[in-house]
Amino acid sequence: AAPAALQEKTLVVAKPDAVRRRLLGDIIQRFERRGFKLVAMKLLQVDRRLVDQHYEQLRLKPFYPALVTYMTSGPVVAMVWEGYNVVRCTRAMVGDSSAVGTIRGDLSVHITRNVVHASDSVETAQREIGFWFQRDELVAWDSRDRDNIYG
Repeated sequence: AAPAALQEKTLVVAKPDAVRRRLLGDIIQRFERRGFKLVAMKLLQVDRRLVDQHYEQLRLKPFYPALVTYMTSGPVVAMVWEGYNVVRCTRAMVGDSSAVGTIRGDLSVHITRNVVHASDSVETAQREIGFWFQRDELVAWDSRDRDNIYG
């Protein structure tokens, strides 16, 4: 079995604008190139209950109704990626919409259409993965390249 540090997991959600604009391949490719392992993925139409659960800490913000409308406006792709320091690395890869070379910097067109969600801590990732996936939907598999990637 892989050391615990290599089994850290994070949630990445390609938002409706990413799906509509056909950006999934680019997004997935960035994680694969980085050496992270995809352990779960699904396309789904999000309902209000899941948005409320996922964005609970934002419910009282003035922009929340617009966020709900946006997140339920079309299908999303939820993914779980695994690897060393995957939460922190993913946050850096996602970046913000002004950071060239990041997912948001390269692909998003406006702060309210920011292409992807990524968990902000290991604890948050565990909680969020539980909102989006059943435990048996995460696939444990050996990518056979761990030694090449991590030495």
